Amino acid sequence: MNLNQLYYFQKVAQLQHYHQAATALNISQPSLSRSIANLEDELGIPLFKKNGRNIKLTKYGQIFLEHVNRILEEIKVAETKMKALSNASGGHIDIGYVFPLAKSYIPHMVRNFLNTEQNKDVTFSLNQDITKKLISGLKSEKYDIIFGSYVPDEPEIEFIPIINQEMVIITPVGHPLKNKKPIIIEDLLDYPVIGYDHTSGLGRFTNSIYRQNHMKPSIAFETPDENAIASLVAENFGIGFVAHVESLRDYNVEILHLANVKPYHTVYMAYLKNSIMLPSVQNFIDFVKKTIDRFY
Repeated sequence: MNLNQLYYFQKVAQLQHYHQAATALNISQPSLSRSIANLEDELGIPLFKKNGRNIKLTKYGQIFLEHVNRILEEIKVAETKMKALSNASGGHIDIGYVFPLAKSYIPHMVRNFLNTEQNKDVTFSLNQDITKKLISGLKSEKYDIIFGSYVPDEPEIEFIPIINQEMVIITPVGHPLKNKKPIIIEDLLDYPVIGYDHTSGLGRFTNSIYRQNHMKPSIAFETPDENAIASLVAENFGIGFVAHVESLRDYNVEILHLANVKPYHTVYMAYLKNSIMLPSVQNFIDFVKKTIDRFY
C-alpha cells in the first residue's frame, strides 16, 4: 500500500466512477483500475461493488474510507505546518535561558526581533532553567537556542558571548560593609554567604573565583538565582556574591562594587554546530549577534 493508492481510492470513492476518477487524477483508467485491484488484494477485502454503470463502496470500503480521509487530512495538516516552519517570515523557535535573563534581556530581545517586519509571524516557546539542564535540552533538541553559562568539553555546541555581568557583593540595608572603603573580595570571609547552587553555571563560576583567591567563604545557603539570593540577603540571612542584574533593584539590599578585583561573568548564546536550522532560527541567531549588549 502506498500514498498514491490512498489518493486514488479516495477519488474513486468520491466520484463512484472509474473513468471520471481517472480523468480527475490525470492517469489512465486501466492504471487506476489496476491500482485499486492491487489495493483490494493487499487488504484481502472488496472495497467497491458495481452499481449499474457506476460503482459504490462496500460496507468495508466505507470503513476504510473513514480511515483514509483521516490519514490524508493529517498529511495535509503536516505539510502545511512544515511549509510554515520553513518559511523565513514564519516558523517557531524553542528557547531556553537562565533565570537572570527572564526579567529584561529575553523579553526585550524577543520583542525587538518580532517588531521587525520580516519576523512578525515567528512564534516562540520560552523556558527557564539552570545551564546544566539547558545544555541537556539543547543536545536532545528540545531547544533550538539556549542562553546561559559556558560549559567546557562540549565540542558540538557553539558558544557566543553576549553579555558581561559584573560580580558584586549585596548586603542587607544598614550592613557594616556599606560604609567600608574599599570593598574587597576577602570581605566575604567575615560573614555568612548566600551562594548559588554549586551545580549551576554561576555556582561553578563563583567557586572558581574563590579558588583563584584562595578563599573558603562560609556558605549559609545555596539557591538557584539572584532573586532567591537577594530575598535571603534582604532578610539578613547573610550577604551575597552575585551577578549585577537588573532585578537586584527590586530588593531591599545594598549593591557594593569590589575594588581589588573586577570579576565579570559572561552569558553565552549557544546552539548545536551541525544542527539543521530553520530560517527563523538562523535569523534570530543573527539578530542576537547584531544586538549584543544592546538590551541588557
